[in-house]
Amino acid sequence: MSKGHSVSTRLVLDDLSMSFPGVKAVDHVSLTVEPGEFFTLLGPSGCGKTTLLRTIAGFYRQTGGSIYFNDQCVDGTPAYRRNTGMVFQNYAIFPHLNVWKNVAYGLKARRLPKEEMQERVREALELVDLSGYEERKPSQLSGGQQQRVVLARAFVVHPDVLLMDEPLANLDAKLRVRLRRDLRELQQRLGLTTVYVTHDQDEALSLSDRVAVMFDGRVHHLGVPEEIYREAATQKVADFIGEMNILPGVIASLEGGGGPGMVLARVSVEDLQDVIVPVRADSGLEEGRSVSVGFRPHDARIVVGDAGSQAPSGGNLFSGHVANEMYFGSVTRYSVTTAGHEVMLEAYYSHAPAHAKEGAELRFTVAPRDMMLFDRESGANLTRVERTNGA
Repeated sequence: MSKGHSVSTRLVLDDLSMSFPGVKAVDHVSLTVEPGEFFTLLGPSGCGKTTLLRTIAGFYRQTGGSIYFNDQCVDGTPAYRRNTGMVFQNYAIFPHLNVWKNVAYGLKARRLPKEEMQERVREALELVDLSGYEERKPSQLSGGQQQRVVLARAFVVHPDVLLMDEPLANLDAKLRVRLRRDLRELQQRLGLTTVYVTHDQDEALSLSDRVAVMFDGRVHHLGVPEEIYREAATQKVADFIGEMNILPGVIASLEGGGGPGMVLARVSVEDLQDVIVPVRADSGLEEGRSVSVGFRPHDARIVVGDAGSQAPSGGNLFSGHVANEMYFGSVTRYSVTTAGHEVMLEAYYSHAPAHAKEGAELRFTVAPRDMMLFDRESGANLTRVERTNGA
């Protein structure tokens, strides 16, 4: 690593599919992971993300499509010759070997000269802050230290592609956050092309250069973290990435004034006053179309004082009653019933109004720009600006 090791591998998946009897686990996935990129496969259990990772590693032979490391097709290359570093959720370290021998294991299999092997192991342990732990057995290490051994073992082989399958899932919350930061710093320092699998949205958003959200073996949205969160391609993606309030409605009218390439949709929501949402002018919307209005809990602003029937600053105004108040330290969350619909709101605790107690009447606004509009039938996000850069 300090010997000038440079990783510049581009990983390309071309129309990749992987089937088991009666199950299509990966369904025609095409994507490119750029050299040195931290790329995350995010989705619920059973969506195909781990199968896709194992297919890249060579543990499974795909039933369709091809895999390229740079310009080299590795379809016929066995796992042990693909030069990937693999980090598993369950650590998979040898309990009878000490730290040094665990880290050196992959190098012995590659039959490296003794001097080079010793230098690489020393560097890898120094990189993960485990210098001085060489003689300890895994049973003498904490969970976080064991995970660092696994990372060192993956780094030490100088992999072309680093593959990680939920590596932090078994750690406690505070340690998980700390190792997240360390992992990202190490990946950037080494310039490793990395594919990371997780079902944890916070982990994906905080670690990644780009994220592919998967359901049912397919990629439903590929983009940078902010785009995935703020401009989710579909209602299903928006609902999975963080919390989303969804209200069913119907397009009442389309008006000008939405900005370049946009129009303002007036949406009738049952038992609520109409809400205004900017949508793409080319969305093909028409009056009477069934849609769903969505907004994030933290995008709502609780109204304090008497503002009459008008929403401050042109926001969409709602009113309801607090069904439940939950204190989480930095934020307070409210479950609010409004005209038969239950929505979640968030307010920083220091800004939480004193009157917002269970049973109290509560008014809140959501700015039009903070609302999303989804086609009820297809689930497509009609407020999302189409990207032209392949994200």
